[in-house]
Amino acid sequence: MPSPKTKRALNAVILIAALAGIGAGVYLYRASRPLAGPVAGRTPDVFSLIPSDAPVVAYLDAKAFKTTQNSSLQAIGQVVLPTPQQDPDYTQFVQNTGFDYTRDLDHAAIAMWPTGLDTAASGDNRTLVIADGTFDQQRIKAYALRTGHIVARGAQTIYEVPGSPPVSFEFLSATRIAMASGKNATDLLTSSSPTPRDPSMQSRIDRVAGAPVFAVARTDQLPDSIYASFQNSAQLLSYIRSIQGITLAGQPQGDDLDLTLDAETKSMSDALQIATLLDGFRMIGAVALNDPKQRGQMTKEQAAFLFALLAKVKVSPQDKWVRLSIALTPQMLAGKPSPH
Repeated sequence: MPSPKTKRALNAVILIAALAGIGAGVYLYRASRPLAGPVAGRTPDVFSLIPSDAPVVAYLDAKAFKTTQNSSLQAIGQVVLPTPQQDPDYTQFVQNTGFDYTRDLDHAAIAMWPTGLDTAASGDNRTLVIADGTFDQQRIKAYALRTGHIVARGAQTIYEVPGSPPVSFEFLSATRIAMASGKNATDLLTSSSPTPRDPSMQSRIDRVAGAPVFAVARTDQLPDSIYASFQNSAQLLSYIRSIQGITLAGQPQGDDLDLTLDAETKSMSDALQIATLLDGFRMIGAVALNDPKQRGQMTKEQAAFLFALLAKVKVSPQDKWVRLSIALTPQMLAGKPSPH
């Protein structure tokens, strides 16, 4: 079995693009100024390489975030991934492979097939990432072979690394890598060419494809296990089930990242009810954060981030849509007072 250090580092390879691109949206959904709406555009060409049946897709143009040393990409990465000070294993991983996402990642397209929200189900969640960037192939291959092995599938040379979850990857070119994790990860790398995407999913992608970071989920195609955590509240479950799709778009503004998360519901009534519910959750969250016992379960930086998030996130229903919007700053993500 691979060592815990090796498993954590290799899992970081597959998760790095997805977490950096959509990790902030997870925080946003748990919880400024008025922001512009989604930026429509042409679907990135790399999307032709990911399966069309994925219920969740995302895209990251990392180059757009590499404006300064304190870019929002780096700040988000520090929230969702350990810093060298927090986990020296990541520093060791960079030294061994030569790959640092803040420096070497250019673009990434992500496809996800989630099976559940709890930790027990996370090992079955499947993810495929097609990433463009600068890769030292020999060093990355050597690192993978410390605990993994090579599998030949026709003309494909795939590297499989056991773990929880298992990771498989192959180099498609000198500057492009395909990485998969989760149950039967290698099958994601050997699947046939994608078929045309469902029109409703494609229209949601087109709605945000002009943004340098975006994510789209077709929630009516998620498995029932995703909703298991809400079974004890019939009303809450009904509201969540009414959401047909979610789009997240991020646009850098200097070192800040303007985010809009839109949830498409079945009716205007559902949108109003969900907006009211989210505002209620925000008030409950603010009360909870004022409880020393609750704050004691977080770091000072996490508590400061959540305080700022609850104060600045805006919830606004419109027709069948509910929008959450916020301007994330590196200071917020680092748990520091904002200079604005």
